[in-house]
Amino acid sequence: MSLVTALPPTASPLAAHATPAVVFRRADSAPHGWQVLTVREGDTLSDIAIAHRTTVGVLLTRNRISGEGNFLALGTHLSVPRTGPASRSGAAGRSVRTATHVVRPGDTLSGIAARYGVSLTRLYSLNNLSRTAYIQPGQRVAVPSQAARTLAKAAAADFTTMRVTVRSGDTLGAIALRHGVAQASLMKANGLSVRSLLQIGQELRVVTRKAYSSNTFAGRTYPDTIVSAASANRAHLARRGVPNRTQTRAMIVSTAQRHGVDPQLALAISFRESGWSQRQVSVANAIGAMQVIPSSGVWASDLVGRRLDLLATQDNVTAGVVILRSLTRSARTQEEAIAGYYQGLQSVQNHGMYSDTKTYVKSILQLKGRM
Repeated sequence: MSLVTALPPTASPLAAHATPAVVFRRADSAPHGWQVLTVREGDTLSDIAIAHRTTVGVLLTRNRISGEGNFLALGTHLSVPRTGPASRSGAAGRSVRTATHVVRPGDTLSGIAARYGVSLTRLYSLNNLSRTAYIQPGQRVAVPSQAARTLAKAAAADFTTMRVTVRSGDTLGAIALRHGVAQASLMKANGLSVRSLLQIGQELRVVTRKAYSSNTFAGRTYPDTIVSAASANRAHLARRGVPNRTQTRAMIVSTAQRHGVDPQLALAISFRESGWSQRQVSVANAIGAMQVIPSSGVWASDLVGRRLDLLATQDNVTAGVVILRSLTRSARTQEEAIAGYYQGLQSVQNHGMYSDTKTYVKSILQLKGRM
């Protein structure tokens, strides 16, 4: 399947990188210029440096931060290098057409980016988010104009229109009640007001939303028992204290190293699955930072020789890492192992990668190169 305190320097996840993502040259620290970033919950200089392809030293110097910058106050404005060329002259002054995606339980920024066909970098920039930002159900995320057109088509497909004939004694309220729509919606669809008079035989348009099943996600529908279990686990984790994303990231690195798994691969999969958030639970009851379903948790428990509690962050990370270790040992290629984490290795080997699996593998490989 698929919170303000920084870590002390000795536990910084940057120490896990064999080589720096970017070699800093003093004369070219910001080849594309500088931009302003607002510090959000969970941000550290290490993560900000990685996201903006620079070093902690550059950020310390540029922003005149004393010490090592281990603690960043929320709302602080930092000057950071742009990761690409600035918009052409005049472009910055034009408003960007956007649509709004309302975050649902189980959503991640990487998943939203994949759904709308945009890069994570573009999504971060459009919403002024840092790489370690997290999202919550109900939050609104802006997507660019191309996605706006996609959303418009999807929204149209979610509704159906029927025509009804006004009968003797009908009122707008009675018609709305009979067809399960709001009176305001009925008036809007027909260009009417509360003062409008209806005539017998008059035709009205009634626009209704098609039935939506909360059991459906990514084109698959799950039994009520699974969805109910997912809801219970989501509620439990919402009440439970969990490590922040920086701490979870460090936990993934150390666990992967302990079990002989490429830390960058484990980080990429967890980031794609949950954004390094233990509180994420999908409708399919994939739980936590590594998005492990209970049956896979039983398998992982057998692999380590003890019962793993998927609701506990360290056990969840351990489960995902040992499953990944098993997949990389059994698969013929790294791509096949990644596909196996998403689709199931036996399914991949018997039927090949599905189209959404190919997209998943591509996104993991791209993320892995930036970890």
